[in-house]
Amino acid sequence: MSYLADVKSVEKLNRLLDACRTNLYAFDEDLIRRAFQFSWNAHVRGKPRASGEPYFSHPYEVALVVAKEIPLDDISVASALLHDVVEDTGYDLKSIKAEFGNEIAEIVDGVTKISGAVESHEITRAENYRKMLLSMAKDVRVILVKFADRLHNMRTLAFLGSEKQQRIARETLEIYAPLAHRFGLAKVKWEFEDLAFKHLNTTDYEYISRKLNAKRRAREAYIRKFIQPIKKRLGEGEYEFEITGRPKHIYSIYNKMVKRSKPIEEIYDLFAVRVILDTADKNECFSVYGVVSEIYTPVPERFKDYISVPKQNGYQSIHTTVVGPEGKMVEVQIRTRQMNEIAERGVAAHWKYKEEVKVPDRKLDEWISWVREILEQPAVSSGEDAAKSFLEGFKLDLYQDEIYVFTPKGELQVLPRGSTPVDFAFEIHSQVGTHCVGAKVNGRIVPLNTKLNSGDQIEIITSSNQNVNPDWEKFVVSRKAKAHIRRWVNDETRKKAADGEEIWTKRLKKHKLTLPEDDFAKLVRELKFENPQKFFVAIAEEEVEPERIIARITQQKSAKDTAETAKPAHTFVEIARKASEGIVVDGSRSDWKVSYAKCCSPIPGDEIVGFVTTGEGIKVHRKSCSNLARMAGAARERIIDASWPGESSGLFVAGVSVSGMDRPGILTELTHSISNYQNTNIRSVSAEVRDAIFESQIIIYVKDKEHLDHLIDKLKKIVGVTRVDRLQGQNA
Repeated sequence: MSYLADVKSVEKLNRLLDACRTNLYAFDEDLIRRAFQFSWNAHVRGKPRASGEPYFSHPYEVALVVAKEIPLDDISVASALLHDVVEDTGYDLKSIKAEFGNEIAEIVDGVTKISGAVESHEITRAENYRKMLLSMAKDVRVILVKFADRLHNMRTLAFLGSEKQQRIARETLEIYAPLAHRFGLAKVKWEFEDLAFKHLNTTDYEYISRKLNAKRRAREAYIRKFIQPIKKRLGEGEYEFEITGRPKHIYSIYNKMVKRSKPIEEIYDLFAVRVILDTADKNECFSVYGVVSEIYTPVPERFKDYISVPKQNGYQSIHTTVVGPEGKMVEVQIRTRQMNEIAERGVAAHWKYKEEVKVPDRKLDEWISWVREILEQPAVSSGEDAAKSFLEGFKLDLYQDEIYVFTPKGELQVLPRGSTPVDFAFEIHSQVGTHCVGAKVNGRIVPLNTKLNSGDQIEIITSSNQNVNPDWEKFVVSRKAKAHIRRWVNDETRKKAADGEEIWTKRLKKHKLTLPEDDFAKLVRELKFENPQKFFVAIAEEEVEPERIIARITQQKSAKDTAETAKPAHTFVEIARKASEGIVVDGSRSDWKVSYAKCCSPIPGDEIVGFVTTGEGIKVHRKSCSNLARMAGAARERIIDASWPGESSGLFVAGVSVSGMDRPGILTELTHSISNYQNTNIRSVSAEVRDAIFESQIIIYVKDKEHLDHLIDKLKKIVGVTRVDRLQGQNA
């Protein structure tokens, strides 16, 4: 069914077109109509959303957000309508490109890639961040459409299951909110934070919300009382202005409560007053600040001038906190209409003004440069380390507040809050940072880990003999400084590893040894090194003596060769055994021919029975012997009682199986431990190593079971041994 036949769809289209006429500088109405119809037809048979609404309601609401709340252009609105078509319907990107051209197709593709990067549950992978940033760098409208998409998802989050709510809310708080801040979208950032907080910490959210609502009337009355004298004075001065009061956002209030360790009743700056001037003259903002300061007493340390020194995201405003009626603190923000537009809509406002005046926009270009700079940073490591450092640097750029400092010539530099002279040095130039030996702040020499403050003037002292100190990474905070330090440290590590490898290779040649790759990897693990590079660095730094390692290899090789030659010619069950005289059979000593079953090899102390054989006399078995149980099932009458004599001076053959982690000297320790206990004689030893697991069979002469049990206990206490079992003859 065509959308034109649906009254509701016509109403929706008209509503969207009205929003475009009101908020966009210029737009192609036919483009919006075609995108609307294409999206409607593509989604009309799709599954409904979790809320029960038709799926088309989502791209439509996203398009409305782009048209009204983050107004860009008609391309962005059309892309918002189409942003889920490729992912959720039968249409592919070629269809979008054929119908709407490359520009819209690329934005749709970029939004899809961001969704995959963040929502794949693999957000910590550096490659996914790169996909997101590459999409942003290609066209800034990609991330703005994605913001609108996430905003509508957050507004309808209540319809999803608890687990999905938590995941999406956490993604929003950790990734999208700081990104929105970086792009200057204050209103979007605040809503992201409050909605995410609502689902991640429902109890505290509802508590603060109830407290604010309970005092709403009193707060509104207080704001009216506060702004009345300001309105009067500004009216007398013939200013064109708008003055409003608003409560602080719930997540912001929560952070204040946590940071100050105070209940909400003791947080006084719960609301702010904003003065917006209809003028292009920024000097009028300072005049209005003078008027406010005459009416109410300002708090000097709470004054901030973001007009003369804007934030990196383009934010401009005067902030001052004054003492209002009843001694309450009130924050007052003063800005022009254009400053307010940029403060709330950030890059979207820059886009709008750029389109209106048709000139390059410095701030817009700076945002794109910021993204490209992150992407162009050379990798300082590989694998998981690379992902970790990339992610860390990316988040640093998103989250950190800024300070404003100056070079000795008075040039302004913007740094993350918490920066040190080393951060400043690398911001100036990588070589200045590399050769930094000291710093002066406001004319005084200070330690390199000193925290800088806005307004500081810094002079860096350098020396060609100085190089990067790896300890700097512990206190620098800027991504640029961290990246340069890590790169230098990694380069030095590679050089040391090469030197260490050369030393190792020469020593092996000197001793005419070769070490297969698998054996070398095993050696590195045994020495508790994470990888071969760290092993070679340890050699270069003389933390490891190659000669001692080579001696260890030689000893291992010798022990292995000894074990091979010590293998018995016959298996345990083939070893001849003499019958012990005086065995008690059927209650009395017997002259019958008696021998011991090889399947279970009984020794004094074992519970035994006799089995009458044909032609071989009586075979003595352990009662627990599995072979005996099988034979008794067929001829139980042939089982007779048997027991050991009271005393026996003979020796019996027994065997033990030993296994554990292979290490140098373990075979020697095993044999010494046996020999040192009551001068126990060893009949034979066999040993082999597989995948670093040592396995040995040792045949010994024992007096009785107690003798054997003591030996087994001693062997179990040897370092590296994980298992010791008595050999069971043919069952071994």
